[in-house]
Parts: sequence; C-alpha cells; structure tokens
Amino acid sequence: MMSSFENTYWPLNTKGFNNKIPAVGFGTYLISDKTTIYKALDTALAAGYRLIDTAAVYNNESYIKDALNVLLPKYKLTRKDLFITSKLDPKDHGDEKTVINAVNRSLNNLGTDYLDLFLIHWPGTFKVSSNSPENFKMRNSTWKALMKIHNNGNGPLKNIGVSNYTTKHIKEILADPSNVVPAVNQVEFHPYYQQSSEFHKVCRDAKIILQAYCSMGGSAGKNSLLNNDIITSIAQKHSISTAQVLLKWALQRNYAIIPKSVTPERIKLNIELDKELTKEDMESINNIKHIEKFAWQPEKVF
Repeated sequence: MMSSFENTYWPLNTKGFNNKIPAVGFGTYLISDKTTIYKALDTALAAGYRLIDTAAVYNNESYIKDALNVLLPKYKLTRKDLFITSKLDPKDHGDEKTVINAVNRSLNNLGTDYLDLFLIHWPGTFKVSSNSPENFKMRNSTWKALMKIHNNGNGPLKNIGVSNYTTKHIKEILADPSNVVPAVNQVEFHPYYQQSSEFHKVCRDAKIILQAYCSMGGSAGKNSLLNNDIITSIAQKHSISTAQVLLKWALQRNYAIIPKSVTPERIKLNIELDKELTKEDMESINNIKHIEKFAWQPEKVF
C-alpha cells in the first residue's frame, strides 16, 4: 500500500511548470552500483517515491537513466511524473561555458532534456582553499550562469538552488536584488545538528525550501541517532521505527527529506510517514542536548 506522501508536494518559490516539490524523495548518495541502483529504484517507485536525488559526484546518473528506461514503462509512469534533482560538481564552478558543459553532462547522463532542480553542491570550489575570497567570486559567477540556463523556468533547469549553504552564503545571494532566490537549500539536519535560528529565519523569510540530508545521522557507534533513548521511546510509543520518527520529526520541522536505503523494507518504511508526532514528542527531540555533525563543514568556506 502506497503512503499518502506519494501525493504530498510543497510549493516552491517559483512560478509555472514544476513549481512544487515532493516532501519525501529518494536519495542515492553512495549508491554507485548499476544493479543496486536498479533494485533500489524499482522498490522506491513501487512504494510511491517520485523524487530522485542525485549529483554529478555520486557517479550514478547514467545508472539512474538506464534504470528509469525500464522502470518508467513498468509502472506506467512518464518523465513528467518524476522530480529529478542533480547537483554541480565543485570542480565545475566558474564561467558560463564551464557551467553549461557541466549541466549538459548531467542532462545527457540522466537521459532527460530538463531537470526539475539543479543545485550548487558546495559553496567552495575544488582546489581553492576554503579561506580564499576566490570562493565567493566563483560561486557568484556560477549562480549567474545557472540563472541564465534557468531562464525564469523556461530553460532546461526548471528550478535552481544550493546545497550546504550557510546563513552567510545565503545572505550573499539575497544581497543582490538581480539574483534569483534559490528554490531549495539542501543541508545536514537531524536532532544532533539542528542548524541555527538565524539560518531558519533567513531561509524562511526568503521562502527557500529546506531539504535535509543525514536525517538519520551518520554513525553506527554509541551516539547513533537510531539507538538514541529518546528516539527509541517515541518509536515504541507509536509502534513505528526509529528511522520513521527521525524522518517525521524533520517533516514536522518543515524540512523536505531524501532518505536513502538499499534495503527494500526500509525503503518502504521511509515513506510511510502518516503518523503524527505529538507536541511533547517534538519538544523532547528538539531538546536533545548532544551535538554532533556527521558530514562536511561548509561553515569553513569563505
């Protein structure tokens, strides 16, 4: 049975075609084997996922294309039934020609003539020191190039956004009134790393959708979120998995999510998120004191 989240879409700050995004998507980070991609997407599409999140650096875009060539007819779907996100490789920051070439590679690899969303993957540029002012110049020129390709939604990139952008990086874009406001900012977000109140206000005021990665943390050790006592007790109370608690918490915090798994049962459970967490549940999770970041450190990028 498909989750009602198959039909839950959130509005983007754009107009026209593709101006809504599924609240729950399927992440493909670290899934770089062709057979594994096929099996995972087969399960995901059957379960109701309609957003597929990838990136140039994941090295799986062409495998996704091959899988969809078989799976879309299998499930009587068309390209327009899907929301596909990809991201710019940090080595491809720069002038318009460089960015256009990178976008075209992703389009060709994915076998599509448009992307629903394309993100700057990282605020820094490959081989540029994180504390160099050159990073600002490069991401600024990159954003201008993406705006041209986007062409107010009339180009092959229907929406453009960013990933791993901090408050500082977002404010830079917003400071230039000629800039398109990013549709999405995809960032690390989970109970051990909840971002700042200023970050949330800046993005909320600009109507930027926040999309979480690492929703279930990233460590299997003693501080694992999936084994956290508070998360476990809430899961037991509602008769759901700890992963479902963490994903539902993120949704109720107004974050879109892109859970990743290659295990069929977990793929199915990760979109079955109809059970509401109570106000008390939310407050208990919000007030978890442990702080731990599992991914990269964009705060260090000038």
